[in-house]
Amino acid sequence: MDPVTDFASVRERVSEHPWRAELSVSEIPAPTRIAPEALALEASVLDDGAQLGSGRLIILHDPAGSESWQGNFRLVTMARAEVDPEMATDPLLAPVARSWLTDSLDSSGAEYVALAGTATSVVSRPFGQLGDEPDENRVELRASWTPQLARPEDIGLHLAGWQDLLCHACGLPPLPEGVTRLKPRHSDEDQA
Repeated sequence: MDPVTDFASVRERVSEHPWRAELSVSEIPAPTRIAPEALALEASVLDDGAQLGSGRLIILHDPAGSESWQGNFRLVTMARAEVDPEMATDPLLAPVARSWLTDSLDSSGAEYVALAGTATSVVSRPFGQLGDEPDENRVELRASWTPQLARPEDIGLHLAGWQDLLCHACGLPPLPEGVTRLKPRHSDEDQA
């Protein structure tokens, strides 16, 4: 079991988390039947006003613990990002998407057990009366893991890993803390 048993202290750390500038994060209603206490976040990954992807993170807490969770907290995520057509049909997309999650968590220093999930490639080709609609190519990752929280602040490592997962899936590079991403100059702006 995790040494941290106070959900309120974890919730406080979540509300104080410094998100990357490319993320718009807000709290949404959490599911009420899965665990006695829960918190849900929704994020959009934006670049110059365009949405590149989105995700949700649910933090579940059962003070009694759960044998299947192997702890008293559980994190559940769904991440979705647009990808190019070649990537959407690549059979290696699923293992690569899984590595985005594990690499992001490992890079942030988050400790976890009981990782589970699925990676899905979605290819949508409209036809008939919907023929004018654009094609859709995206990857969706649904996963859950049990965070190992020695102290409430450790939830921040998992939040950092989650935000890096979302950004990585959308093609934005991971950034060290305190570093701001430089945007490339556009040739149209250079000539103006």
